Amino acid sequence: MAFVREYKTWNENVRAVFLFTILQSLGRGIWMGNVLSAFIFYIAGESNTLLGYTSAATGAAMTLVVFPSGVFSDKYRRDKILKFSGIFGLIGTYLIYLANELTLVIVGLIFWGLFQGFNRPAFESIFADSVESGKRSYIYAKLHLYRQLSMSIGPFINIILFFILGDKWDITDLKLVMTVGIVISTFSIYYLYRLNDDNSVSGSDGIYGNTGIIENTGIIENTGIIENTGIIENNDIIENNDIIENTGIIENKMLSENKMVKIKPNNLIPIIIIGSNLIIGAGAGMTIKFFPIFFIEIYSATPILVNFLFGMTFIFTGLASVWAQKFSKKNGRVIMMVTVQLLATACLLWISFYPVLLLMTVLYIARGSLMNASQPLSRSILMDVVTKNNRGKVNSLEALAWGLFWNVSAALGGVLIDKYGYSTTFRITAGIYFFATLPLLMLIPMVKNEK
Repeated sequence: MAFVREYKTWNENVRAVFLFTILQSLGRGIWMGNVLSAFIFYIAGESNTLLGYTSAATGAAMTLVVFPSGVFSDKYRRDKILKFSGIFGLIGTYLIYLANELTLVIVGLIFWGLFQGFNRPAFESIFADSVESGKRSYIYAKLHLYRQLSMSIGPFINIILFFILGDKWDITDLKLVMTVGIVISTFSIYYLYRLNDDNSVSGSDGIYGNTGIIENTGIIENTGIIENTGIIENNDIIENNDIIENTGIIENKMLSENKMVKIKPNNLIPIIIIGSNLIIGAGAGMTIKFFPIFFIEIYSATPILVNFLFGMTFIFTGLASVWAQKFSKKNGRVIMMVTVQLLATACLLWISFYPVLLLMTVLYIARGSLMNASQPLSRSILMDVVTKNNRGKVNSLEALAWGLFWNVSAALGGVLIDKYGYSTTFRITAGIYFFATLPLLMLIPMVKNEK
C-alpha cells in the first residue's frame, strides 16, 4: 500500500500528525458538521440564531487561549502544550456525549474550543518543524488529502447508521450517531501525546528569512536563504545580488571589520495571507454552519442525502488540493489560490438562487472542494516565510480565522438567516470571499515557485 510505504519514510512527528489527523477527522466527520448542527437546531427549537450562538461560544473560548498558546509554543516545549490541550479535548467530548439539552452542549463546545485554541498553534508549529523548508506544499497537500478523505468516510458511515436507524431527523438517532464519532475523536488524542520536540528536523526553518544574518567572514550562513552565491567577495559588496529571491530589504551593504549585513524577512507575505484568511473565515462562518439546515428547509433533504453531499465534498476537496498543488508547480501557488477561491465564490453566488437539486448538488460539492483546495498552498507559503521561533504566534493568528472570526460570525449568520433568509446571507458571504481574495494578487511577484 502506497501510504504504508511512504509512512515508513516519514519523521516520527509527521507520522503522529497524520495518524492524529486521520482519526480526528474521521470522528469529526461522523459527529460534527451536519449531525451536530441538526442536533443543536432541533433541541434549540429549530432556531438558526441559537445554532449560531453555539459556534460563537466555541470561538470565544478558542480566542481566549489561542494567542497565549502561540506565545508559549514559541517559548516552551510544544509537546508539553499539546499534552495539556488534550485534557480539554477529553472533557469537551465527554460533556457533549452526556448532553441532552442546549446548556450542556454549549459547555462541552466551550471546552472543545479551549482544546482547539491550546492545540492548534503548537500542533501546526511542531509539524512545520518536522518538515524541511521548500518541500512543504507536497506534504501539506498530502495531509490535506488524508484529512478530507477521513472526513468523507464519516458521512458515509453515517449513511449506514441512518439506514439502520431510519432515514429521519430524530434527536435520539442523531445522538447515537454522534456517540460513534465522539469515541473515535477521543481516541485520536492519544497521538497528540506521541509528538516530541526532539524529533524536529534540521532545514525546517523559513527559506525566506531563517537567521536573517550574513556574517562578515565571507561565508553565507544557512544557504536556504541565498542560492548558489558561495561567498561575499571583498567584504564590502555582494556580487550578483539579483539572485537573492524574496529575502526582503538588505541594510548596510558596506561592511566594516565588525559589521554584518542584515536581511529582513518579507513581512508583507504573512500579513496578506493571514489577513485574507481572517476575512474569508468571517464570511465562511456566516454560511457553512447552516448548510445542513438549508438542505433540510429548502430541499426537504433526508439525513442520507445530506451526508452523501458532505461525504462527496470531502472527497473532492482532498482531490482538488492535490490537483491544485500539482498545477501550482507550473503556474505558481498564489495564482492557484486565487483561481480556486474565485471559482468557489462563483459557485456560492449561484447557489444563492436556489437551483434545481441536481445542479445544486454539483455546485455545493464544487464550492467546498475548490475553496478548501487553497489551504495547503496557503499553509506551505506561510511556513516557508516564517522562522521557526515565530511559527507559534503566526499559527495562533491563523487559528483566529477559524476560532473567533469563523465561529463568532456564525452567530451573525444565524440572525441574518432567521431575518432575511439563506439567499441574502449566501450573497453577502460571496462578496466577502471576493474582496478577501483580491489582496492575494499582490503576492504573485513575491512568492517563488517550488522546485
